[in-house]
Amino acid sequence: MEQKKKSNDENFFEDIVKKTKTGITFPKTLREELFEEDKETHFRLVVPKEKDKIILEILSEDQVKELSEKLKVKKPSTVKAPSKKKPKTLKEKDQKFINWGEIFTYDFENKEKVQAVLESAFEQFTIDPPNLEDAIGRVKYALVSFLTSTKTENAKLYFSVIKFLIKIIDFFEQPNLIDWIFEKIVPNIESKFLYELALLELVEISLKTKRSEKAELFIFYILKNIDDYPKFEMFNIMNSFKQLVKAIKNVEKLEGIHRTEKIDKLLKEKLLEYGTGADDTDYKIQIVEFLEDLNYIELAYKLAKDVQTGLPADSVRVEEIRKIVRRLHKTPITEQKDLI
Repeated sequence: MEQKKKSNDENFFEDIVKKTKTGITFPKTLREELFEEDKETHFRLVVPKEKDKIILEILSEDQVKELSEKLKVKKPSTVKAPSKKKPKTLKEKDQKFINWGEIFTYDFENKEKVQAVLESAFEQFTIDPPNLEDAIGRVKYALVSFLTSTKTENAKLYFSVIKFLIKIIDFFEQPNLIDWIFEKIVPNIESKFLYELALLELVEISLKTKRSEKAELFIFYILKNIDDYPKFEMFNIMNSFKQLVKAIKNVEKLEGIHRTEKIDKLLKEKLLEYGTGADDTDYKIQIVEFLEDLNYIELAYKLAKDVQTGLPADSVRVEEIRKIVRRLHKTPITEQKDLI
């Protein structure tokens, strides 16, 4: 475009400029004529009611101060200031509540990229009120944008996002996300191990938020997952029981959190099924210990006595099982009367 310099006596400078996506740029010739390179320049920007022109008036430092004070008192009626949501004021200890090392317990290819997206989602939860639609939109983006052709990698991604959302539920009191996690993320995990761990996370947060019916459902699915293991994989089965018992005991340390009758029924039946059906004495003893940890003393004692009766006199486990039987015999039998 050919520039017209000092086209008439009225104007010092005249040219045609175009607004682009990045804004409007002063022509280079004008910049060189009017502005010093290392000095800031302030303008008074005016748009008349007709909205047919934009006027920029160069201001001195004194004029900037004077006009700033006036504008603080009088705001243009033609422009509505957008309402800004304010971030919650977080206590210092709470600002560090997300330990990304705990969330990304398993390394995977796009971990850094996923973390960056989740950090931006976290910021949306800190707004008061939380910008849930935007936050979940970012989480969805993380879930679909960084998938690979490897099932294991994807399972680690899903599990990490679940760990993040569990923190959000706990910290920002968003229990409705429990259903969203179970329906939208958990079914996509194609790893028995991580699928089970994800359900354990949901059991803990459900008990913690006193959604006992949810905890019952998730425990049912964990026990179903345990049943899906071949019987020759008893090591994995015992490890699954161990993690389930640990999760329940951990959350019950919190005041006012107790198991429901249905949870007790599910756990007792399944533990006894594997305790009486196992051929290996070591596994039977582990089941006894799980029953004891959950305070099912009568059942633990009965199973321990059955194990003791079935052992040959020369077995190396005789003394161990005797100690367990004696300990259980002395342990008071308590009923689980307090329910969620």
